[in-house]
Amino acid sequence: MDKKINRLALTAIAGAMFLTAAPAYADGNVQCKSGPTKNWKPIARMKKKVWMEGWELLKLQVEGDCYEVYARNESGQSIEAFFHPVTLEKLVVYRRGSEIYRSSNFPK
Repeated sequence: MDKKINRLALTAIAGAMFLTAAPAYADGNVQCKSGPTKNWKPIARMKKKVWMEGWELLKLQVEGDCYEVYARNESGQSIEAFFHPVTLEKLVVYRRGSEIYRSSNFPK
C-alpha cells in the first residue's frame, strides 16, 4: 500500500513540475501606439509577413493595440512576437519568457 501511495505522490509531483515547466511568455504590457484600427494592415498581410520571416504560424491575434503572433522559428523553437499593425514592423520577440529581439524603434 505504501508503494502505491508513494508512486501516486511521485506521479502527482512529476505532473505538477511538467505543468510549471511550460514556457512563460514575458510580454508584459506591450503597447504599439497604433491608433485607430481603420489604419491597420489586414490580418492576411500579417500572416504573409510571418511567412516571410520563415516562421510557422501557430496563432495570430490582436493584443491591445498590437498584432501578437505565436509561431515556431526556423529552428522549431516556440516564440511570441509583437508587430505594429500599421507598419507591420517586428517590435519585440520572446522565447521561453526571455526577450530575444527588440527593434531599435521600440523603447524599453
